[in-house]
Amino acid sequence: MISTSSSNDKAEIVMDENAKMAMTLADDDPLPAEGTPERFHAERKLVRKLDTRVLPIVVLIYIMNYIDRLAVTTARLKGLEQDLGLSDLQYNVILSILYVSYCPAQIPSNMMLNWITRPSLYIGVNVVAWGLLSTLTGVTKSYGGILATRILIGIPECAFYPGTVYLLSRWYTKKELAFRSAILYSGLLISNAFGSLIAAGILSNMQGTLGIESWRWLFFIEGAITMFIGLNTVWLLPNYPVNTRWVSSQERRLAQARLAGDAGEADQDTDCDSPLQGLIMAIKDPKVWIFSVMNTAQLLGLSAIAFFPTLTATLGFSTSVTLLLVAPPWILATIACCLNAWHADRTGERYFHQSMWWWGVCIGFVISLSTQNTAARYVSLFLMACGYVGASMALVWVSSTFPRPPAKRAAVMGIVNSIGNLGNLMGSYTWKTEWGPAYHQSMIICFVSLVFATVLSSILRQLIIRDNKKLDADEKVALSELSHTRVKEAARLEGITLEQAMQKRKGFRYLY
Repeated sequence: MISTSSSNDKAEIVMDENAKMAMTLADDDPLPAEGTPERFHAERKLVRKLDTRVLPIVVLIYIMNYIDRLAVTTARLKGLEQDLGLSDLQYNVILSILYVSYCPAQIPSNMMLNWITRPSLYIGVNVVAWGLLSTLTGVTKSYGGILATRILIGIPECAFYPGTVYLLSRWYTKKELAFRSAILYSGLLISNAFGSLIAAGILSNMQGTLGIESWRWLFFIEGAITMFIGLNTVWLLPNYPVNTRWVSSQERRLAQARLAGDAGEADQDTDCDSPLQGLIMAIKDPKVWIFSVMNTAQLLGLSAIAFFPTLTATLGFSTSVTLLLVAPPWILATIACCLNAWHADRTGERYFHQSMWWWGVCIGFVISLSTQNTAARYVSLFLMACGYVGASMALVWVSSTFPRPPAKRAAVMGIVNSIGNLGNLMGSYTWKTEWGPAYHQSMIICFVSLVFATVLSSILRQLIIRDNKKLDADEKVALSELSHTRVKEAARLEGITLEQAMQKRKGFRYLY
C-alpha cells in the first residue's frame, strides 16, 4: 500500500469530508447497518447466489484443466510414446515444455485481468483456446507436432487458476475465500480421480474405433468437452461487483461494502494504481519473493501428481485396475481440502493449515523409501495426494497478505503462481524412468524440497506477526499505509462518516 498524505492532512480531510459524505449518501440506496439481522440476511443471500452460480462452473473448468494437462501421462499407458517414437528424454520434455509458456505468461495475464472489465469473457475465451489445442494434440504424428501443441497450450491455461482466485477475491471476504478457493482447487484433485476413470473407459473401449488409436480419442473427447464448457463460461462467470449483470444494484453495492469492511478500504484502484504500478509495488515487497520461492519448493515437493498413474502402476496391476486405483487417494484429498479450508476460514489461521499437509507427504515418502510392500506403498500415495490440500492455501494466504490495492494483489498472485510453477517444471525431470519403480532419488529430492518450503513458510509467519505487532503498537503505522481515496469510498459504500471508516481501517490485521 502507498502513503498519500501525512497524518495532519488526513485529520483535516476527515473534517472537510464528513459533510460532503452525508450529501453523497443521500442519493444512494442505503445498506442495512452492519451487525443487524437484515444485513446478515442480505449478505447470506448474496454469498449463496455467488456460491451456486460461480463455484460449480470454476470447479468444472479446473477438472478439465488438469484432465487436459495430464492426458499425456495417461495416454502414455496406451502407446503414445511408441506411436510417436518418443524417447524417455523427449517424453519428459513434452511434460515440462508447457511450463515454459505457462509460467511467464501468468504475470501479464493477471495484470490484464485486473485491468479489463469483463473477466468472464477473458477466462471463457482462454478455456475454449486450450480445449482446442488439447483436441489438436490427438492429431499429432511426431515429436515436433506434440511439442508445438504442448508449448502453445500453456498460454491460454495461464489465465485460469491465478485469474480465478483473483476474481474470487473480488467477491469473497478473507474469512470466506479459503473455503471457496478450496472448492475451486478440488477441481484439480477430482480431475486426478475422475480423469483416470474417464480415461480408463476411453482407453479400454475406443481402441481402433474409426481406425483411430484410443489415446487419440482421449484428447479428442476431453478437448471437445473443455471447449463446450468454455463457451458457457462467458455468461456463467461473474465480472466484478461494479458491472455484473445478474446481481442487483443493491447486491453490487453490498459486495463492495463487504470487501471494504474486510480491509478497511474499498477494493478498487486509485488513479495512481495502474497495472504497471501494481507490478512495481509487488516487485519491491520482499515477502512476495519468499512466497514465490516457497511455492516453487512446495510444487517441486508435490510433483508426483504428474506421475501419479505411473507411480500407481508400480503396484503391479493391469492398466485398467491401475487407473481405478488412482481415484481413491484423490477423493480423500478432495474431502480433506474442503474441510481444511472450512476450518481455516473459521479460525483465520493460515500457516498450519498449509504446512501440516506437507509433513504428511514427507511421512508418505518415508514409508515408500522404507518398504516395497504393496499395501504400504498404496497408503503412501494417499499421503502424497493429500499434500495438495496445503498447496490450495498458497494463493489464499497471498490474497490476505497483500489485500490492497487490487493492482498489486493481481500482480503478486501472478508472480507467486508463475514462479511457483517452476517447481512443476523441475518436477518433470525429477521422476526419471531409470529411478523406478522405487523412485528413491525422486522422493528424497521432494522430501528436502518440502522441508525447505516449511522453513520459508515459518519465516513468512514470523514476518506477518511482526507486521501485526507494529500495527498494534503504533496507530500511525496503520494510518501511513492506507489510501485515503479507498477509505473514503469504503465510507460511502457503508453509509458511515469518513472518520468512522478510518477507525475501522485501524483495526485491520493480516492473517497468518
